[in-house]
Amino acid sequence: MSSVHQEKPNFWDKDDADLLSRCPPAPEVQQPVVKQEPEKLPPRSGFAISARGEDDPIKTTKLLKHAPGWTIFDNVYMSGGTMFIVTDEPAEWPAIRMMTSTGLRAENTPENIATREPTDKDMRIISTREAEQLFGKRVWAVEGLSFLINDPGQFVSHYYHFVAESWMGLWRFYSSLDSKINAYGETTLESPARIIYPHCREEEWRDYSTFNQYFMHAVFPSISLETQLDWEGRSKMTEASASRSRRAFRFDRVVFSDRSAAFRGELCPSRNQRIVSEAWHATRKESSKFWWEPVRRSVLRFAGVEQKTIDQNVIWAKEWNGNSNGDDFPTAKQIEVAKTASRRMPIVITYVVRSGNRRAMIKEDHEALVAALTELCKTKRWELQVVQAEKLTKDEQIQLAAKTTVMLGIHGNGLTHLVWMPLTPLSTVIEIFIPGGFAKDYEWTSRALGMRHYGIWNDTTVGPAGDDPILPDINFTVSVGLYFTHPKDPAVIHPEGFQGNQIPAHGPTIAKLIEDRIEGRLP
Repeated sequence: MSSVHQEKPNFWDKDDADLLSRCPPAPEVQQPVVKQEPEKLPPRSGFAISARGEDDPIKTTKLLKHAPGWTIFDNVYMSGGTMFIVTDEPAEWPAIRMMTSTGLRAENTPENIATREPTDKDMRIISTREAEQLFGKRVWAVEGLSFLINDPGQFVSHYYHFVAESWMGLWRFYSSLDSKINAYGETTLESPARIIYPHCREEEWRDYSTFNQYFMHAVFPSISLETQLDWEGRSKMTEASASRSRRAFRFDRVVFSDRSAAFRGELCPSRNQRIVSEAWHATRKESSKFWWEPVRRSVLRFAGVEQKTIDQNVIWAKEWNGNSNGDDFPTAKQIEVAKTASRRMPIVITYVVRSGNRRAMIKEDHEALVAALTELCKTKRWELQVVQAEKLTKDEQIQLAAKTTVMLGIHGNGLTHLVWMPLTPLSTVIEIFIPGGFAKDYEWTSRALGMRHYGIWNDTTVGPAGDDPILPDINFTVSVGLYFTHPKDPAVIHPEGFQGNQIPAHGPTIAKLIEDRIEGRLP
């Protein structure tokens, strides 16, 4: 395959920088060592930087942004485990149930749903006068930015839910405060000082593959972590007792996430079952189309990905206005650019193979699919990678995702790595389901990042439009396989065999889909 030269777009004049790069380095000069007396600091009562002693320690809570399940607060208080909003204009605030919940384990039963409705123990709105009476000057400031995820541990310990729901939602909502994030991921936003999981035990937040910690510390190396035990400690320290009055911690800024509250919105429960969708849609007007780049690039750099690979998205930043609206079909211009894109970029097809006893492909179908993909990539001179993620190091998995054009595999956690793929005119995710089955997880995530997603049902015969009960408007016929894409998605359903190890696939159908997509015959 011929090499592809990728030039960095000239977004600004770099003549001076180029000139400086050609200058010889200045000789090192030995600086004299000057012994200085240490600076004398004024005495103070303690090491903690707190609000105690301020003329007015009670500051009004400000609402920066809100969507169901997602809220950004300035100057929000916690005392005795209860979050306090201090305001003299309570009517301007959303309903508490749209911001928070009890944080209890979630089950889809009426009884459990009722137990997750918040009470005054979870969050209260009080006036400044009430705050002065409750806390007085007994307020301690928690400086910097805090991310608080008010979810039970059942969702935290899963790589997809951790990265592609909670953290993607947190970053999407927070990054909307900087609409000028560029294709290089440059931003003026402050990094979070801490992440808080009030309802997650210390041993629960790590996933079995330990990618959760890898991700979090690759993006934010200095972040601190507080879990349930730490939150209970803060609660006990601030509650009133027979020997002391109530105290409070005042958080400078909090990006607050609550899964149950997100499911009380319009989008999450009825349209896509993705809590991040509430944060995504609420910030469509003000978010940069490159909003995910600061996170993606941080992980790629940590994994040792080459800079030219990291910058694959940059060459298309002006020419191809990435499909940043996940509900939109590509524009006419985007379709035209995609028709010739394969001649100007390396094409890498990555087939993620699942192992184990859940959601596995029929052995013979897997072998036939590998053969079809091998023949296609040999003919087209594309690169093919057939991988079992558990046999690669974490760095190797990220490095592979970073150069992938088309990622395909059976519905499952291995497709989460799509979040590290570059946004190009051809970025595609192909997800294989048991015929008749469908889930929104990776379909919605792909579209939210501007990529095209195709679902696959194979060994399924579909007649002309109107004949199929699940996809009545489908307008194409195939004999041994069916693929579909937004907005012609089927309903979410998990039929018998959805989690099984006998999922069929027809290799030639999938290979033809990839060929048509890469060569611009499919948008």
